[in-house]
Amino acid sequence: MIPESSSVVASHALPIWQKMLNQAFRDPEALLNYVQLNDPARLLAARQAAKLFPLLVPQGYAARMRKGDPNDPLLRQVLPLAAECETTPGFSNDPVGDLAAVQQSGILRKYHGRALLISTGACAIHCRYCFRRSFPYNDQHAAQAQWQHTLTFLRQHNDIEEVILSGGDPLSLSNQRLAPLLEGLATIPHIKRLRLHSRLAVVLPERIDTELLQLIAASGKTHVHVIHANHANEINHEVVLALRALRNAGAHLYNQTVLLRGVNDSIDAQVNLAENLFAHGVQPYYLHLLDRVQGAQHFEVPEAEALALWQNLQAQLPGYLLPRLVREIPGELSKTWVAR
Repeated sequence: MIPESSSVVASHALPIWQKMLNQAFRDPEALLNYVQLNDPARLLAARQAAKLFPLLVPQGYAARMRKGDPNDPLLRQVLPLAAECETTPGFSNDPVGDLAAVQQSGILRKYHGRALLISTGACAIHCRYCFRRSFPYNDQHAAQAQWQHTLTFLRQHNDIEEVILSGGDPLSLSNQRLAPLLEGLATIPHIKRLRLHSRLAVVLPERIDTELLQLIAASGKTHVHVIHANHANEINHEVVLALRALRNAGAHLYNQTVLLRGVNDSIDAQVNLAENLFAHGVQPYYLHLLDRVQGAQHFEVPEAEALALWQNLQAQLPGYLLPRLVREIPGELSKTWVAR
């Protein structure tokens, strides 16, 4: 996946968030030096794993990591490890059945009344547990032909009431690329809601700029913005400001978390995350069991253990702060609730 900001545009012409993305860590040695963990064995493993799935970490996100701590929960989400090079039975390159759900290039339909657009293959960060780390983005993205085919498809299917922008990360697209899509969606009366799944408010909050907020406010659709925070340490002052700006633009904010071994598989981590999210206007929504993508098996928390953790979480949090514990099973008509 190649960030859009790597295009040959003069750096002085780029908005601040794209300049920051250009400066992101892409070399394992540079990241390990920054977090004061550069030993030969760790570097060798990181380089081997990064050949399968490249490293990409914004400097602002790395600044929230604890220096000298190999178990820092933010570092563990992004540092390539030797375990990624292992092949594990039961794990695959398409763990949620995306390819079977493709209707036309970049458009997936799994659930009633909704269409998901693979808007781009680019992200601002490469999470090592990404369930689309092997997705064929070159063949499947909805931005082909400047959204024309995508908008035609949506106009022809009046049973679609909600459009979900996914990727990659849709906010890795520039405002200039997003504007024609949002303007086109505004002209389709049967689409009631626009849902945007993005990690950028968390990992690169500078992306939530004035022009983007104006696009959202002017879209004419109910805007649901699903962020992706896995740990309370991800939420710093800049993230809080970005979340506030999204709310002020009229977005409804929800969070999806992936339950990850060694990152957030404790009661304290989950309680702190839920409390922190809600304090800043974000509703805890889903706690996902790991999608079993090849290369991420070391993150998996067994279902029985996850359920026990969720039950303890239920005893400590009010119901409105308790995320639903779910997994995605290919071919099912909705997420499967492990616990409500």
